[in-house]
Amino acid sequence: MDLPALTSIETPPNAVLPAGDGKATCPGGLTLAYIGAETGANAQLGINIFNGVQLAVDQQNAANPGCQVAFKKFDTEGDPNKATGPVTQAVNEADIIGVVGLPFSGESKATGNIFEQAGLVHITPSATNPDLTKNGWTTFFRGLGNDAVQGPAAAKFMTGPLEAKTVYLVQDDSDYGIGLGATTTEALGSALVGTDKVITGQKDFSATISKILNAKPDAVYYSGYYAEGAPFDQQLVAKGYTGTFVGPDGVKDDQFIKLAGDASENAYFTCPCIPGELIPTFEKAYKDAFSMEPGTYSIEGYDAATVLLSGIGKGNATRPDLLNWVKNYDADGLSKHYKWNSTGELAIPAVYGYKVQNAKIVPIGVIG
Repeated sequence: MDLPALTSIETPPNAVLPAGDGKATCPGGLTLAYIGAETGANAQLGINIFNGVQLAVDQQNAANPGCQVAFKKFDTEGDPNKATGPVTQAVNEADIIGVVGLPFSGESKATGNIFEQAGLVHITPSATNPDLTKNGWTTFFRGLGNDAVQGPAAAKFMTGPLEAKTVYLVQDDSDYGIGLGATTTEALGSALVGTDKVITGQKDFSATISKILNAKPDAVYYSGYYAEGAPFDQQLVAKGYTGTFVGPDGVKDDQFIKLAGDASENAYFTCPCIPGELIPTFEKAYKDAFSMEPGTYSIEGYDAATVLLSGIGKGNATRPDLLNWVKNYDADGLSKHYKWNSTGELAIPAVYGYKVQNAKIVPIGVIG
């Protein structure tokens, strides 16, 4: 099958941008924070986000001399067991009135109560486990579609455009992988010919691969992150698998190509993220700032920061005021319209498909 790459996307004409009108005023000493992976096995997904946040803060400060907002980063390594320390540290710093993070579902689940007790608003640009908004938290907001949306879109993508009559699903042991695995499994129905489980940090996938080769599926869906997804795909291809490999947003990163090498040519991805690299103004500003293309969730990190910065610029200089601002927010960002329901979910946004082409990940358009 030949699914052509997307070369442009429409952006909302009235998208709110960090610079605003240049007339923002706010008290000194206010800070936005990023809390999430800066190091660890899947750090690049976090780096993509905090670069987006950094760009938004820099643009707001350059355009608004009357409102200078500081930016601070806290590293969780993407590990639920290590995330409570950095989050506790951040909520105890009174100047931090808003947070972009946490990127991953497991660490979000482990720390949501800490934010809630402190009344500190946080917008995740990337944590997709559907259950995160079922905890009664009033400070948690999700800036994208969840896996109750991505799972069915992935199933439809594989059995539709990718023409897979049979699919084998492999999931890791993270909250993210388990949740997405469940929604994708349900949506695949009779097309699913087998499932298997792997663990975080696993290096040898030969047992799982032998089951896949026996099942002879047209496609393999890996519900997890690129740190394991890349060696898994590499070993799969090395053992003679010639079908299609499909991974979700946790796998969709250039690090996957770097780690999987030539084996990655068989790969497609699903992601409730838009291709920020196709927005010329954003792509240029990001490249100028960081000497690299925007990555997965860079634009979502940028938009999340913009929601918070626009609130600060309108005089919401305390935690309760900024939380209230986000609760009532209703405006376009570069990536989508932002308006949340009472649990912190957006109206159902789009899921995009991507593929590897000439050793680069390129978008192929909306798939659900």
